[in-house]
Amino acid sequence: MPRKLSLLLLLFAALTSVHAAETPSSPDLVLQGEVKPSQAQTYFEVPFDVPAGVHRLTVYFENLGKADRTVLDLGIVDPVRFRGASGGNKDHFTISETDATPSYLPGTIIPGKWRLQIAVPNIRPNVTSRYRAEIYFNRVIDDTSFTDHPLNDHPGWYRGDLHMHDAHSDGSCPSQSGKSVPCPVFFTVEAAARRGLDFIAISDHNTTSQYDAMRELQPYFDKTLLIPGRELTTFYGHANLIGTTLFVDYRVGSPQVPDVNAMFRSARQTGGIVSINHPESPTGEICMGCGWSPSPPADMSLVNSIEVMNGGGGGGFFPSIRFWEQQLSKGYRLTAVGGSDNHHADWPLDKIGSVGSPTTVVHTNDLSVAAILDGIRAGHVFLDLTGSRDKLLELRAHDSHSSAEMGEDLEPQKGEALALQIHVTACEGASLRMLIDGQKSSTLPQQGITSGDQTFNMNWTPDGSRHWLRAEVRDSRGQLLLFSNPVYIGFKQH
Repeated sequence: MPRKLSLLLLLFAALTSVHAAETPSSPDLVLQGEVKPSQAQTYFEVPFDVPAGVHRLTVYFENLGKADRTVLDLGIVDPVRFRGASGGNKDHFTISETDATPSYLPGTIIPGKWRLQIAVPNIRPNVTSRYRAEIYFNRVIDDTSFTDHPLNDHPGWYRGDLHMHDAHSDGSCPSQSGKSVPCPVFFTVEAAARRGLDFIAISDHNTTSQYDAMRELQPYFDKTLLIPGRELTTFYGHANLIGTTLFVDYRVGSPQVPDVNAMFRSARQTGGIVSINHPESPTGEICMGCGWSPSPPADMSLVNSIEVMNGGGGGGFFPSIRFWEQQLSKGYRLTAVGGSDNHHADWPLDKIGSVGSPTTVVHTNDLSVAAILDGIRAGHVFLDLTGSRDKLLELRAHDSHSSAEMGEDLEPQKGEALALQIHVTACEGASLRMLIDGQKSSTLPQQGITSGDQTFNMNWTPDGSRHWLRAEVRDSRGQLLLFSNPVYIGFKQH
């Protein structure tokens, strides 16, 4: 393939995010041929050229002679080494720098002559069979997800955790003999499944090595969407990059990455989400760079979300609501999310900071990586600090000509009353609070929740200035249970 076309495909992969269930685009190469009875119980190779600039190679293989009982086993070799064989158990696979379909080895996609290796365990006499192999370079789907279809194709609220660690960074758990050892990825995913989470983003520090294990586990955990993530851990703060397997240089302060904005620009180009983690956390020898202190300051237009509630290492939730609201007051519409920051997958689920504590709940069209990212970008998110499977907090505002959900904007006329509708489930005995610009207001008094499924209707009249309205649910002791993202008022006009 011409080098110019290869570079254009690479740029497309870096700048575009597509739905995980989208039909693959046209292949870059098509390999096809005949298999004759004389080739029974032999091996043959089909060579093809891989250009420079490829970071992922995907193969779809079709044995067109299955109906005639022809059996073709598949493998592949790069210009230097054997990269794997899957026999007849897979009709497609992907290999990248960070991850590969089980049976295959991840690593650099070396430019040059690659070869499909095809074995012929069986072909009947007097039968001529055919095969077809489609080769794709730098497919966007393979760079954003470990599955090529939604795990659930229905719209709704999906519950997840966007921040956790395992053996690929500093996650640990007891071994069989009780020693503290690096904890395998499986235990984190299994904990998420026990919680009943719909998705998780495993965000090990500055590494992408966990992706290979996640690609292996995804087919088994077919109710729990595994989203590629990593925690970009710098001397001046931590931020998650969610939804891409592509490498981003995290070395802020180096000649390659002079400041945090250079890192964020590279991260945004991958099509992933950038989320600042625990910005109000203390920093020092115990946790170097855990607070947020970049210089020059971060350009918040490069950021999608803020982790306003962190699991806090199991001792209690660590909030960063003040930092988030400071950004809102400057006019940035950044989605509030949560993350357990779990480092111990074995923790019991009733412990704060266990996997899914807190839970980030996202309204999407389906359960796919692209849809979860779109839901977060849109702000269709609330936090469940109880880690439940059934609590809901929905907020909608109406004026005379339009309506807005959490994360959306209304532009009412000055003095025009807004109708607010708040829907809460599974919170009987708790209280609903509405906040304007982060403050309680006598115009929107606290309301008691008296049933398991209750809708509240309120009215509020804006003054023509920019505001944000959000809802909270607190228990009888004043402990925060649910936390909504805002409906924005007048943000487009200012």
